[in-house]
Amino acid sequence: MSYMGTRTSVQEKTEVLVETEEQYPFSLVVWNDDVNTFDWVIQSLMEVCGHTEQQAEQCALIIHHNGKYAVKEGEYTDLKPMLEALLERGISATLEETVAS
Repeated sequence: MSYMGTRTSVQEKTEVLVETEEQYPFSLVVWNDDVNTFDWVIQSLMEVCGHTEQQAEQCALIIHHNGKYAVKEGEYTDLKPMLEALLERGISATLEETVAS
């Protein structure tokens, strides 16, 4: 008598969720200068970029020590009005394309 065995194959499917930081295409960079005071830069970052006082203070310190800092990241169309508002206030700023890492 022959025996017909049943062969069972089990495949496990593993789903991997990778947590990544959201990559924005542009950065609003504020540059250090010898003209604007800390208070003016902090006030401007709060009013123009929507930063809290603590965020704005930290940005101002980084700008002072490093010479520049990307204070906001996002889409060009969202950052362009912020750039123009900072420039109108006499604050040196640029929009830079974010480099993918």
